[in-house]
Amino acid sequence: MEGGEGVGKSTNLDFLRRYLNDSGIEIVTTREPGGTALGEEIRGLLLNVRGEPVSADAELLLMFAARAQHIFEVIEPALASGKWVLSDRFTDATYAYQCGGRGIDPASVAQLEQLVQGDLRPDYTLLLDAPVEIGMARARKRGELDRFEQEALAFFERVRQSYLQQAREHGDRYRVIDASQPLAAVEKAMETVAGELLSRWRRTTGRQ
Repeated sequence: MEGGEGVGKSTNLDFLRRYLNDSGIEIVTTREPGGTALGEEIRGLLLNVRGEPVSADAELLLMFAARAQHIFEVIEPALASGKWVLSDRFTDATYAYQCGGRGIDPASVAQLEQLVQGDLRPDYTLLLDAPVEIGMARARKRGELDRFEQEALAFFERVRQSYLQQAREHGDRYRVIDASQPLAAVEKAMETVAGELLSRWRRTTGRQ
């Protein structure tokens, strides 16, 4: 599940988890950066407001360090045991934030992606999309802003446009949900997406 600040990823990820669990699917929910003890420590390094500037390259490498541990410790074991993994952000967020937001060359991210992930890619990506002003207004209501949330609106607009571009380029696995709607309408859209996920799974596995 992908999206910018304040689009409701945590709320809607929990809704989707419960919906799929009720349908008999074993789910592992996780997040990036984070998902492991080491990953959560790196998350703190990335999100905490610091008194020194953080280089874009250092930020990128920390993201992939957390991701490498996440894949090793959480994602690959879960998939090997037949569970579904539902993650609050993955590598598409790196393309959005570090390439779109920071201006890093996507080729550099692609190299790290291949090094760390091999052929591992998401089967399905849900993008919760909302205008930047709406998302940031919601983020401010949550309390103190982290290091990323303190960026200028122009940064988040670049992030949003990067996400939307990825959705256009990878339409086979992307579904975009209008997260500016009331929660009930978003959940209705999530149900439609969950139904599509279940139908695809049943077709490929022959299960009912």
